Order: sequence, then C-alpha cells, then structure tokens
Amino acid sequence: MKLNITKDISNDIVSPTLLAGWPGMGSVGVGAINYLRRQLGAEPFADVDMTDFFCHEEVVVEDGIAKLPEIPSHVFYHVPGKDLIIFESESQVPGQGGISLMNSVLDLAGQMDVQTIYTAAALAMPMRHSEDVQVFGISNREALRDHLIPHGVEVLKEGQISGLNGLLLGFADVRNISAACLLSTMPHHVVQMPNPKASHEIVKVLCSLLDLEVDMTEMNEAVNEMSKVLGKIEEKIKSAFSTMEGEGHGEDALEDLNDVDEEGVPQKVMALIERMFIQVNHSSSPDQDMASRLKGELDKWNLYGLYEDRFLNLFRDSDDNT
Repeated sequence: MKLNITKDISNDIVSPTLLAGWPGMGSVGVGAINYLRRQLGAEPFADVDMTDFFCHEEVVVEDGIAKLPEIPSHVFYHVPGKDLIIFESESQVPGQGGISLMNSVLDLAGQMDVQTIYTAAALAMPMRHSEDVQVFGISNREALRDHLIPHGVEVLKEGQISGLNGLLLGFADVRNISAACLLSTMPHHVVQMPNPKASHEIVKVLCSLLDLEVDMTEMNEAVNEMSKVLGKIEEKIKSAFSTMEGEGHGEDALEDLNDVDEEGVPQKVMALIERMFIQVNHSSSPDQDMASRLKGELDKWNLYGLYEDRFLNLFRDSDDNT
C-alpha cells in the first residue's frame, strides 16, 4: 500500500474539512459524496495504491478475451477555492487492508491539518419508499454531535455502524480528529438497489453544514426515476395480492400475508424477494431449487420483467467464475 501525492495543494488550503465515502447499502453514502465531488468540480491530488491488498478472484471476459478486472480506486480530491477535501473509494476493503487504508486517510488528514471529517451511510429501516427520509447522526465528539442538530439531523442514540464509513470515527478519535457520520434512512427490503432519495438528504445536510451550493437537478431526476421503479414494483404486488384475495386463489401465496393489510403487502413481499436474492447470490454457484423458487415468486407477483437483468446476472456471475 502506498499514498501517492500527485499535486501539492498545501498552499491552497487552511485547516480543511474532509468528506470521506465508501460503498455501502443503497450506495447512499458514497452516492452523496460522489455527487458533491462532481458538482463542485473537485480535482484529484492524491490516491492510495491498494494493489497489495487486492486479490483477483475472477477474470472479465469481453468478446471472448479474458482480462483481469481493474483494481478499485481510492482517490483524494480538492475543491478549488474552498477548504474542502473529498476522499472517494470504490470498495470496502476488508480486514487489515481496510485498517491500512483508513490510516492512510488519517495520515493525509493529519498532514493537511484537517479539523473535521464527515462520512455518510445508510440506515435501513422497515419503511415504504414513499415515506420521508430522516437523517441521523453520530460523532466522536459531543460538540460536533450537537452541532449537527440545527442542520436537520437527529442524534442516533444507540446502535452499530458496520463498514469503514462508521469505523473511521473511532480511528479518528485516537488521532484527536473530530469526525461525524450521517445516516440516511432507506427501506431495508431494497438495500441492494441504489437509493438516490436517501443520498439526496445527505447532500442537503452537508451543504447546510459546509455552506455549499450545488445544482440538485441531476439528483432530483434520479430520485424521481427510482421512485417510479419502486412504485411500479409495489403496485404490481398490491394488484396481484388483491386479485388472488378476491378470487380466493393462491392460498399458499397468501399464507404469510394474512396479518398484513394491503398497504403493507409490497414491503413484505419485496423483503422476501430480497432475502431470496441474497440466499441465491451467497452460494458459490446458484442453488437451482432456490433460484426456481425465486423465479416463481417473481412470476407470481408479475415482477420478473423488472428483476430480469438482476436474476439473469446470478447465472452470468456463475459462468464467469467457471
């Protein structure tokens, strides 16, 4: 592992703030960081080479030619004219590699005299996609925790945050650097799908905290498009549920939904489908029986068309590993 400084920005910043983001549920945190980085015109000035910690487990095949996949990047950016550094990573690095990466981030933060670090992540909740998003916050300092509240953040009283977006706070504390993590709520049954609505709220809070102005047009469009997708899924489930209930058919399909009102059916069905995708995907090769049950569940609720690419990718991934 090596920290590479490609441009000296030491004369352009004074005690900057650092935004850091790694991938996670719904790409909520890194989605917000990525959006701010692009909208603010941030320029790269350093990166962390994690080649020593990256283990290739497959090859990528294009037109019959096999190639090793590109190693995920971990890049630092500087926003011209502002005391703001953005770190964006393309992967959660497990184990000792993740610890080394965090130490590199904090090493650079120390060199640049960073005063505050903000990370972001998702907080999966039993909620519908149409419900309002809440942003919760935690910090390794009481003063910073309390500073979040006037900006529309509710303090998270207890819990755990997995991944580097949360773990960084503890390591920053050891180095006496103030750090906070913003957590935006999203439906727990669609954690594998991007959730720009949750990222949108993170961006709003960070803009308030850092006195930033960004064009939200692109993200608003993404929120609307994803809302349409989730809305279609829920409507198809509700329609199928009503039909089966009205005709007195599909007793097996309704067995687990007897105590759920019609409005709650989509969430329960989507959660079931998500669990089945995870079970199939976690196998070294797709479990044919489970895959068949998953296909049947998608057909039953008239959802296969919306999930077709994801379903077929289960088998494409398996073929790539052979």
